Amino acid sequence: MYYREQKPRGLAERAIGFARERVERRLSAHLEDRDPDYLREALPLLWLLSTFYFRAEVRDLGNIPADRPVLLVGNHSGGNIIVDTFIFSLAFSTYFGVERPFHQLAHNLAIAWPVAGEMLRKSGTVSASHEHAEQALKAGAPVLVYPGGDWETHRPSWRGNEIDFAGRKGFIRLALDAGVPIVPVVSIGGQETALFLSRGGGLARALRLDRLLRLKVLPISIALPWGLNIGDFAGHIPLPAKITIEVLPPIDLEREFGSDPDLDQVYDHVTAQMQEALDGLAAERRLPVIG
Repeated sequence: MYYREQKPRGLAERAIGFARERVERRLSAHLEDRDPDYLREALPLLWLLSTFYFRAEVRDLGNIPADRPVLLVGNHSGGNIIVDTFIFSLAFSTYFGVERPFHQLAHNLAIAWPVAGEMLRKSGTVSASHEHAEQALKAGAPVLVYPGGDWETHRPSWRGNEIDFAGRKGFIRLALDAGVPIVPVVSIGGQETALFLSRGGGLARALRLDRLLRLKVLPISIALPWGLNIGDFAGHIPLPAKITIEVLPPIDLEREFGSDPDLDQVYDHVTAQMQEALDGLAAERRLPVIG
């Protein structure tokens, strides 16, 4: 009798363990998931699509050192459909070749999407964590991070030309610990792919999304095909806004700020350089979406 009572429990535990494993797999990505063969086959079509639909322009990729790992630090735009990340990744692999390792950090929810998530994994996107970034840098790969995270990418459209890292300085410590330069990557146009109305920070706190899903926001936007779009959990169809990305010269932190730099000073320096570049890109645009 005791044996019969325990057997169903064992089956249930195994089923729960299997389900947990599948969920964790769907909500994560790892360095070894990057697939150069997939990139080699998909790159021509995807770059053609981004060139025609978004009229993509990526400038000064030569500022990225070709022979060492670097920390690429970008501004985050476009809600959960971050087309500037997609375009920059394509441009990087086109310029340096698919064999050069390259990783981007992203929120688990972006990686969880059934089709897009698999594309992100094969393109080198990994779950956003200090550990993953350190592993990639130690392996010699450039790593793209977005300190502003969901706070920045869901900012209202009328604040689209602002760098807003929300005071987050973890990227500086990451670069110092790894001994790599910071290469700022500035983009414009992503916040024109929908009409972003509010971050919904207060609503996210009220629903405890920061604890449940690591989400500081519950954004509200008007986007295709939903119209009113709350949360952007299912993504959206981005408007064909012109995307322009500019890579700035590397910043050697130890050379410019010493062996024990003041993090606030470094933060102000990096964000000021990026804001100046973003102001320049904004001055080139005449109309929203059209560019």
